[in-house]
Amino acid sequence: MAAVSSRVSAFAERIGSAATPPGPFRSGFWRSPIRGPWLTSVFGLVLLFGIPVMFVTGVLSYAAYNPGLGPINDQTADKGLLGFYLFDWPTRPYWLYRLTQGLHVTLGVVLVPVLLAKLWSVIPKLFQWPPLRSAAQALERLSLLLLVGGGIFEFVTGIFNVQLFYVFPGSFYTLHFYGAWVFIAAFAVHVSLRFGRMTRALRSRNLFRELRTGVSGTRPEPPDADGLVPVAPAAPTMSRRGAVGMVGAGSLLLLVVTAGQSIGGRLRGTALLAPHDRDPGHGPNGFQINKTAASVGITPNLVGPAWRLEVHGSGRPVVLSREQLLAMPRHTAALPIACVEGWSTADQHWEGLRLADLAALSGLPAAGSVLVESVQPSGPYSSVMLRGNQIRDPRALLALRVNGADLSMDHGYPARVIVPANPGVNNTKWVHRLTFRT
Repeated sequence: MAAVSSRVSAFAERIGSAATPPGPFRSGFWRSPIRGPWLTSVFGLVLLFGIPVMFVTGVLSYAAYNPGLGPINDQTADKGLLGFYLFDWPTRPYWLYRLTQGLHVTLGVVLVPVLLAKLWSVIPKLFQWPPLRSAAQALERLSLLLLVGGGIFEFVTGIFNVQLFYVFPGSFYTLHFYGAWVFIAAFAVHVSLRFGRMTRALRSRNLFRELRTGVSGTRPEPPDADGLVPVAPAAPTMSRRGAVGMVGAGSLLLLVVTAGQSIGGRLRGTALLAPHDRDPGHGPNGFQINKTAASVGITPNLVGPAWRLEVHGSGRPVVLSREQLLAMPRHTAALPIACVEGWSTADQHWEGLRLADLAALSGLPAAGSVLVESVQPSGPYSSVMLRGNQIRDPRALLALRVNGADLSMDHGYPARVIVPANPGVNNTKWVHRLTFRT
């Protein structure tokens, strides 16, 4: 270890002896008089609370897909030790996924102005010269690089996913999952290195006094060891109060135009950042969808009179027409649909057959899982595995009707799965086969 440190120090000395590059590497380049440890720490404190909540709700979202059931559900098969926390996703409370994913996406959008402001406040450190002074400083700068790069990557890919804008070089889930672990590891290292400095900086100035100070009273902070305070500050054009207010107003605006997609009610009309063009209109089937039937290759021939439901289990398969399903004892459940993009519907009133009754019909009343297959041509989410606890929940249905009407094709006619607290994409539509397993 000492040899490595010695080599790093020698390398840093050679770099440091070179002339300082022009532009942002020069100490006099950054001149904003409001930059300094206090303002950086204010934004950092918000992120210190917000980012862990985002991370926890994100890993809970991954658990909700029940990846332990096998490759069909597992979007990140090589996760290894990163899946140590996975557990059987519950069905109660029925609004659990709506809450956790709505919070994850909404908070991710709302924190964007804070993240950008934090990056702006520390940008001089990204151009420090010499870039390396010691092994310890090299570790800190590596963690900073991973922190900044990981943060930008996670926020950008998350927002792209919310808008269904898939331009990734691979699976969004895999990239976002691994990116989250890299980001949170760098975040933990950064917090451990900077927490003491952050608390001292926050105590150095009174928040309420700063929020009462306008442009004319704005003065630079005292010089700091981190080089955030400019050595040749320009005249102020904005106060720290203005900077905090602008960031806060930006976050509030993003909250207003985002939160409605998961909260619902009157705020749904303000959710301008929610995915658009997925509202099938008015009436019993007039609630949001992720993908239309036509967009995934569902044609009337696939779900017409010749359609049959196959129920497989311990004995011979049971094959049922829709008319036969409608003639069987039906049950109702009021459940929302909540998607990974953060949007959700209000509770819809579903009517159909309990999955538990179909498991009994298959000869496996205590089934440990069920493979649900759609008539949808092969593609993502054309099939899914559900756990035994999901089968046995009395509100878990093979739905045939919704809000007093037959399902529309876009909502999964002739039959779809609806399970409490289940991610929307796992509530498979256009079901044609249920295979119950022990």
